[in-house]
Amino acid sequence: MMAFLEFNCISRGYPGVQALSNVSFGVEKGAVHGLMGENGAGKSTLIRVLSGDQSADEGSILIDGVEQKYSSVRDAFHAGVIVIHQELQLVPELTVAENLWLGRFPGKAGVINGKTLVETVRAKLDEIGIDVDPSVKVSALSIGARQMVEIAKAVMLDARVIALDEPTSSLSSRESEILFSLIGKLKAKGTVILYVSHRLDEIFRLCDSLTVLRDGKLAAHHPKVVETTREQIIAEMVGREINNIWGWRERPLGEVRLEVKALSGSKLRTPISFSVRKGEILGFFGLIGAGRSEMARLLYGADHRHQGNVAIDGVVVPPSNPKAAINAGMVLCPEDRKFDGIIQGRSIEENIAISSRRHFSPFGVLNPKKEASVAEQFIAKLRVRTPSRKQDIINLSGGNQQKVILGRWLSEQGVKVLVIDEPTRGIDVGAKSEIYEILYELAAGGMAIVVISSELPEVMGISDRIMVMCQGRVAANVARADFDERSILTAALPDKNAAGTI
Repeated sequence: MMAFLEFNCISRGYPGVQALSNVSFGVEKGAVHGLMGENGAGKSTLIRVLSGDQSADEGSILIDGVEQKYSSVRDAFHAGVIVIHQELQLVPELTVAENLWLGRFPGKAGVINGKTLVETVRAKLDEIGIDVDPSVKVSALSIGARQMVEIAKAVMLDARVIALDEPTSSLSSRESEILFSLIGKLKAKGTVILYVSHRLDEIFRLCDSLTVLRDGKLAAHHPKVVETTREQIIAEMVGREINNIWGWRERPLGEVRLEVKALSGSKLRTPISFSVRKGEILGFFGLIGAGRSEMARLLYGADHRHQGNVAIDGVVVPPSNPKAAINAGMVLCPEDRKFDGIIQGRSIEENIAISSRRHFSPFGVLNPKKEASVAEQFIAKLRVRTPSRKQDIINLSGGNQQKVILGRWLSEQGVKVLVIDEPTRGIDVGAKSEIYEILYELAAGGMAIVVISSELPEVMGISDRIMVMCQGRVAANVARADFDERSILTAALPDKNAAGTI
């Protein structure tokens, strides 16, 4: 069959970086096509070119045999192309209905009919199986619910080509199944789905064909996914074999470094208690809504505590005060890198130095040489892939952004406790190994580390011990010798009789 979507010799460069070089492949009508590669391989750049957000230096895109000439995202939209980015493109202070109808509101003479708007959207959401209230503001929704709203927008617009960038990274298993069902319906209608994911199980489940990028070039093209293997794809992505991405090894544990007693808050109403020793990596696992991220924010003082004490090396940390937590030696890498982690519009250097500059800026006078030195130190130490410390952080891959956030906190003096929420969400297998290696090095140096993840294989792979959360309470405390996927999942499943919900 002839390709419905074609990329012909696409090249795109940035100052100091050739993001894409002569990339060509095609996708048949009604096919789900996987796009894989390490962070920085060129996937996001290719998607931006497809969406009209950026232009190619060379090459062309054809849809149904017609070459596309984009000058903006609007041109791509009118050509039937919709991209759902990992960093969501919703307006937080508008309602779900307003976001879904943005730019095409139903009404007469410029007057929006709010009732019709909500009723129309509610009927469409019910039809496609997405359980979100169209009258609530997007800012009130969880990240997973926001992702479902983005997906609903693409379905409602009846696109010819839909690109999904890490679509399940914030979804619960139930929401993921709804997405997979929608993909099946879109495929039956003849829609081309470009599916960008690092999750190989999803690639083998959903995709008909697959393209692998490496260093901006075409590393492999598989017309039939079923004719390749997981090991082959990983080798094509990273240019080397990775037999064990977790790399866990036993290390000596010291005395209790972090002690948490009866911690609770508005979204964590059942008090929880736990401790973490020097050199220990404690994993927190649970389904979306279990209270993991809420627990992290309470620990760090970002949310108000109802009760409970948090102590580091026996010294109580003042509640609801992130500055006090940092001064006591606790830092947090948040779940949402885009909104809570990186400082957009700023360079890598500024993002690394923003916290520690107070240590080398007497009387508030900045020290550019010291900032540059600190940035270069952690760019090298954490192997951040960038042509320059002056590069805008938004231009980095997700894995490199995560390294910069780690660099910011490691440049702090006297960090004793690291809390890291979804450490490798949307990060490729090679970068995952590098992030894990950094965590092991920090633990070996005596740091107490709390890792929160919705990916059970990740939690089991890197943790010394796992706390399982369910409905805002600790449902199990599992030693590494007792790790068992089935029992951990069972503990994480909601029980209608369980005390405490969030």
